[in-house]
Amino acid sequence: MKLTQHNYKEEVPPNYDELKKAANRMANWKERLAAVEELGNWKTEHTISILLNRMKNDPVYQVQEAAYEMLRNFGENVEMPERNEHELIKDTHKVLIRIKKSLPADHTYADFKEKLQKMRSDIYDTYKGDKGDDFEAWLEAQWKAAPVRTKR
Repeated sequence: MKLTQHNYKEEVPPNYDELKKAANRMANWKERLAAVEELGNWKTEHTISILLNRMKNDPVYQVQEAAYEMLRNFGENVEMPERNEHELIKDTHKVLIRIKKSLPADHTYADFKEKLQKMRSDIYDTYKGDKGDDFEAWLEAQWKAAPVRTKR
C-alpha cells in the first residue's frame, strides 16, 4: 500500500492547545479523529507525541489508523498496532450489567441505551466508533445477555 504524501508545516499549529484537548477527549471519538487529521498537517515534536499516543492508546481503531497514517506521512518509522478484539474500556461488561440492574425489571432496550449514554458516554461513544454499523446489534446483544435485576 502506497501512502499519499501531502504537505505539512514544520511548526506548532496556532490552535495547538485546542487540538491537544480534542485529541484526548475520550467521550468523543469523532473529535479525536478530526484532531488527529488536523495535527497531521503540522510536523513538530509536540504533534508527533500526540499522534504516537493516539496511535498506541486510542480505543477506537479508526483513530489509531489515522494517527498511524499521519506519522508515516511525516516519515516516522512506526508500526500499526493490532486491532483490540477485547474490551476497549476496562470493565465495560461490569458497567453494562450495573446499568441494567439499576433499571426497573420491565425496562426496555431504549431505556438501557439512554442510561448508558447519560452515565458512561465514554463507553457509548468508544464502542459506537469501534463497532460502526454493528453497534446497535452489539449493544442490544449485551443488554439481552446481562443478568436481570433481582429482588432482595
